[in-house]
Amino acid sequence: MGARDKVSIIPLGGMGEIGKNMTVIKVNQEMVIVDCGVMFPEDEMLGIDVVIPDVSYLLENKDMIRGIVLTHGHEDHIGALRFILKDLPVPVFGTKLTLALVKNKLREQNISGGVSFYPVKPRDVVKIGSIRAEFIRVCHNIPDAVAVALHTPAGTIVHTGDFKFDQTPVDGQPVDYFRLAQLGENGVLALLSDSTGAERPGFTPSEQVAFGRLEEVFRTAKGRIVVATYASSLYRIQQTFLIAARHGRQVAVVGKAIQEVVDVALANGYLAVPRGTLFEQNDLTSIPKEKTVILTTGLRAEPLSMMTRGSLADTRLGNYQTGDTVIISSSPVAGNERSVSRTIDNLCKLGADVYHEVAGTQIPGHAGQEELKLMLNLIRPKYFVPIQGEYRMLIRHTKLAQEVGISPDKIFVLDNGQVLELSAKKAGLTTKVPAGRVLVDGLGVGDVGNIVLRDRRQLSQDGILIVVVTISKENGQILAGPDMVSRGFVYVREAEELMEEAKLKVKQALDKQGERKITEWVAIKTNVRDVLSKFLYEKTRRRPMILPIIMEV
Repeated sequence: MGARDKVSIIPLGGMGEIGKNMTVIKVNQEMVIVDCGVMFPEDEMLGIDVVIPDVSYLLENKDMIRGIVLTHGHEDHIGALRFILKDLPVPVFGTKLTLALVKNKLREQNISGGVSFYPVKPRDVVKIGSIRAEFIRVCHNIPDAVAVALHTPAGTIVHTGDFKFDQTPVDGQPVDYFRLAQLGENGVLALLSDSTGAERPGFTPSEQVAFGRLEEVFRTAKGRIVVATYASSLYRIQQTFLIAARHGRQVAVVGKAIQEVVDVALANGYLAVPRGTLFEQNDLTSIPKEKTVILTTGLRAEPLSMMTRGSLADTRLGNYQTGDTVIISSSPVAGNERSVSRTIDNLCKLGADVYHEVAGTQIPGHAGQEELKLMLNLIRPKYFVPIQGEYRMLIRHTKLAQEVGISPDKIFVLDNGQVLELSAKKAGLTTKVPAGRVLVDGLGVGDVGNIVLRDRRQLSQDGILIVVVTISKENGQILAGPDMVSRGFVYVREAEELMEEAKLKVKQALDKQGERKITEWVAIKTNVRDVLSKFLYEKTRRRPMILPIIMEV
């Protein structure tokens, strides 16, 4: 470790939020990026598909970037690559399953060529510029998850990725405790550790606990079984196939996202499906209900987005009815609890027997408090940075670190874009780099901003009123109109008196404009909008979006 060498930790996402995980490790004039994920939109982000990190800082410094290192294959860690690799075609390092899932997403976006992929295995060490990246096996709820130790000239930085300490993992591959302890013994400059489970006491149960509970539900179910889970929860998917085969049932996979993951996992040897268990036809009615299992999720891999449509009679799932057993085997996305609760209610009304969180079929994929302490004790870092969680989770994680003996002045809670500079002798916050949210809507990346969202909110709350007027180009007199079209504001046929009065107000405003010889379209539109907005608020206490359309003849 050189006395003058410094390493900078720069989170571009994942701080104070769930998802959008992306961290830059910068040493001298070289950068390595760890993870590149998406975040699912919040309620007020109307119409937005996903949110990705702002990478303008990386684009400005693209010559410094030596590669992207991936910890595992969940969307909140790999989902933004399909948008970012177009502008940053840098080498990508990850385990076999992780890279297979990435390549599948890139094919969907028609991105091919220009990007080099380097598959790695646990215990592999690869040189990325002057940095040596070492991959260490950890447990999560998807296979091939790893932590990353970045050995830099300034010291070793350990990034845990998502992890938990499962003593009986489904794939029989436990955490590499020995290597983590070795790293701690050799000296770690900084630990960046997952904070998602920092508020949950104790240890996270093993994935095998869900296996036993699923087995019990399958044994008692008389009719059709529907299992809803995250698309990338491969362990739960694996358990579903094994238990279904044991009970003589066939599994139909319903939903684009989960079908893609199943196909990739099968092609790469990460999913074992007993012969005759996978049902690949579209006509679900051809299987007796007592022999059917439907494995489903939604387009965004949210456990109930497909279920929501199913509860309202989606044709692929068919109508739910008395005798169906529905197992919800994943926790709802943060902020989505109300819609999940409503869906469960709908399923119960339709007569389905629903097993959800209280039934023990949901097992978190993240470390609880005691496991977070264990990671801190194994690594024994000089400095500690909690990552990946809402702000209260980061703060809770700092308290856990203090409980195991890390001094408060060695702990740094960062905001996205904040630069933490470390060396062998000191640590401190320096500058900030751009690190916001880029909204993706359809094919548009970043073209929807705060102004468009504000308009969408206004449209959703008070509707729109379109005013069409034809005026003379010569003297500004009204030749036709004003005509009004209301959408989401009032039903015109039941508000004729209000509409007539509104038209009169517009006509009077236009007449005054004509008397003043004002013919500028912008001025006319602004005046119409102001007059109408004031009048409608006085009459209705609503503020619809008012869109004047002026035509000259």
